[in-house]
Amino acid sequence: MTDLPDTNLVMVTLVKPEGELEVYFERRAMPTPKPHEVLVKVLATPINPSDLGLLFGGADMSTARAGERDGLPMLSADVPPPGMRAMSGRIGDALPIGNEGSGVVVAAGDSPEAQALVGKTVALLGGEMYAEYRCLPVQMVMELPDGTDPADGASCFVNPLTSQAFVETMRMEGHSAIVHTAAASNLGQMLVKICAKDGVPLVNIVRSEAQVKLLKDLGAEYVVNSCDEDFQAKLIEAITATEATLGFDAIGGGKLAGQILSAMEVAAVKRMKNYSRYGSDTMKQVYIYGALDLGPTILNRSFGLTWSLSGFLLTPFLQKAGPEVAARLRKRVVDELTTTFKSHYSHNISLTEALSLDVAQAYNAKRTGEKYLIRPHG
Repeated sequence: MTDLPDTNLVMVTLVKPEGELEVYFERRAMPTPKPHEVLVKVLATPINPSDLGLLFGGADMSTARAGERDGLPMLSADVPPPGMRAMSGRIGDALPIGNEGSGVVVAAGDSPEAQALVGKTVALLGGEMYAEYRCLPVQMVMELPDGTDPADGASCFVNPLTSQAFVETMRMEGHSAIVHTAAASNLGQMLVKICAKDGVPLVNIVRSEAQVKLLKDLGAEYVVNSCDEDFQAKLIEAITATEATLGFDAIGGGKLAGQILSAMEVAAVKRMKNYSRYGSDTMKQVYIYGALDLGPTILNRSFGLTWSLSGFLLTPFLQKAGPEVAARLRKRVVDELTTTFKSHYSHNISLTEALSLDVAQAYNAKRTGEKYLIRPHG
């Protein structure tokens, strides 16, 4: 480690008791790997919606202000009372940010497993990626093929494993088709490719004609625009054709989850042979896995009594599925890294640029088709 700097630049987010959020940089001591750890020079790390949840949390970003600390940019914003209640468990703690990334192993502990990774390009999972370097146990890194572009390795975990987890959940729960919202996202495009390869019927919900064309060009058969006046009728038609009874909703707030359940019920009733006052006995399941809309989830109860709406998170799924399934999903990511699971980025920014006010406002808008990649070393 003689060629490494003494300190590591790390981005942190802090909620202060007086109702203010601060995001800034700290220079921390360069970590020394323990026997089963590796030190990775982070070369690329994406800004995912899940990262924004920690980065800015419940702050009112319309009040965001630019500042400076120790010669480096910082951001601050007011946190309204509901946000303070939601983040009460983290008040006073400066938390590092960034779920995943990729880079090169520059130092390692003395275990054979760690030493074997020195000089290798790896994908990383485990938080604290918005930094110049990250020290992790070998179990939290995945070796990538020689010559892999760090940009291709940066998003190896969250979107690729989540999109595969949707299909695995479908099989585990006995469904045969899927409905997906915000379907033009990087994750959504991966899901289109997975379902096409695996022969899984997929109903994609988007919000513009440009997104309809994007997914159609990828080979998607069923794409419905939620901005169309006849959206619900088209959704019912697609769900009737696919017999989808499982949905994954990235929006969270609003009425879309309820609209999906209602469309599933209409399709299920069409298949019924006998009338029931309780609606169909077909189980209809929608999982909310995102929060693009932070408002209330609105359900207009028109889908019988055999249904469920709940949350979905990748880590608990992987724990439930077990190590063999997790290993199989990881292997598929490596095998199809530049095809099925290739991510597309609209902007490349430096670590310090991520706390420029105009840049932060842009990526916090969470626009479909705009994905930011942080390059900590330029």
